[in-house]
Amino acid sequence: MPISGFPEWLPPQRMIEQYVLDKIRSTFELYGFAPLETRAVEPLETLLSKGETSKEVYLLHRLQDSSGASASSSSDDQLGLHFDLTVPFARFVTENHGKLVFPFRRYQIQKVWRGERPQEGRYREFLQADIDVVNRDTLPFHFDTEMPLVIGDVFRSLPIPRATILVNNRKVCEGFYRGLGLADTAQVLRTVDKLDKIGPEKVAALLAETAGATDAQAQACLRLAEISATDGSFVDAVRKLGVTDPLLDEGLAELLQVVEAANEHAPGLIRAELKIARGLDYYTGTVYETQLQGYERAGSICSGGRYETLASVGNTRFPGVGISIGVSRMLGLLFGQNAISVSRSVPTAVVVAVPAEEQRAECIRIASALRRRGIPAEVAPTAAKFGKQIQFADRRGIPYVWFPGSPDTVKDIRSGDQVEADPTTWTPPAADLRPTITGI
Repeated sequence: MPISGFPEWLPPQRMIEQYVLDKIRSTFELYGFAPLETRAVEPLETLLSKGETSKEVYLLHRLQDSSGASASSSSDDQLGLHFDLTVPFARFVTENHGKLVFPFRRYQIQKVWRGERPQEGRYREFLQADIDVVNRDTLPFHFDTEMPLVIGDVFRSLPIPRATILVNNRKVCEGFYRGLGLADTAQVLRTVDKLDKIGPEKVAALLAETAGATDAQAQACLRLAEISATDGSFVDAVRKLGVTDPLLDEGLAELLQVVEAANEHAPGLIRAELKIARGLDYYTGTVYETQLQGYERAGSICSGGRYETLASVGNTRFPGVGISIGVSRMLGLLFGQNAISVSRSVPTAVVVAVPAEEQRAECIRIASALRRRGIPAEVAPTAAKFGKQIQFADRRGIPYVWFPGSPDTVKDIRSGDQVEADPTTWTPPAADLRPTITGI
């Protein structure tokens, strides 16, 4: 029985996923990020201290502890499955900082778990692909400008709709709110982050209720959130609102650097969007979200930001910046619209037909010779009539059938062309060697 929110892709979808992961991994490594995998569980107190996550954390425990007591009384209740990869990464850095060379660049591709309401593209178990850079004491800002460039290269390598990275800086928002006279800037940020979900009127009412905002202050917050630009013009737009604060100035300068760097490397990739806040409390500066063209209503498929205080040992801080691709989320949306497909349902490029069961050993030798040369091959399951063995290949999208004989021949079952072939020299066209992934 399917369990809502826990996707299980069919083999063709899984092949697409693996292709996407290979592209992500290779791009991350081109930028010098090293691989890392952390444990699936973290102490519950760690997970609950990182934003509005208390309703989303899955607890981990045994059915009974060693004394036979019920699960609710077991100390294992203090472990939860991680809801993102940034929190466990920060913990890993603090535990291993003496063994790491800083700045430390890592990528991590793992499952995470969140107990949220399942819907299209939103799951309770899903795959994320993260990159982060952390440093000891201070992290130069140029790493914030690099994150969108890496992600832009990833998305351009995939047959998916055009991606736009939306970027903001929490210092802009917090400085603006401070300049307005709003003290609880964290609460204002969390409320404004709900803008797309509940709309401006409800956000304004919530600002009054939870942050003590006057109507004028709430309207100013909404006007800031309306500012959007693909170039540096957002700076003037903010200035025209007439609010001043040193933190606001710092945030505008940083955000301008990110936008200008992206426009030089990949024009059209990035857009300053001043309503972006991100719901997790550990972000302190730059924040990113990413939309796919045609799927804007589904929200962000790649998010992240700068964090200054998430990892520390004594008086030593390890500030970082990172961004995470929601691989399952992105693919779930594309699968739902049949917007990405694979040319065949198995990796096999050629099926070796079996004339009679007595000849199966020879057929296996032929397949082995092909595999040694990197050609995916399998032997037909039965010595049925050749027509049925061709149908077996055709149903799976396998393009070639090999017929043992004197001489051997191989048939392209799409065109009907059949030629003599030797398993030690024959190679299919490059386009047929591996399944092809295409988008619409």
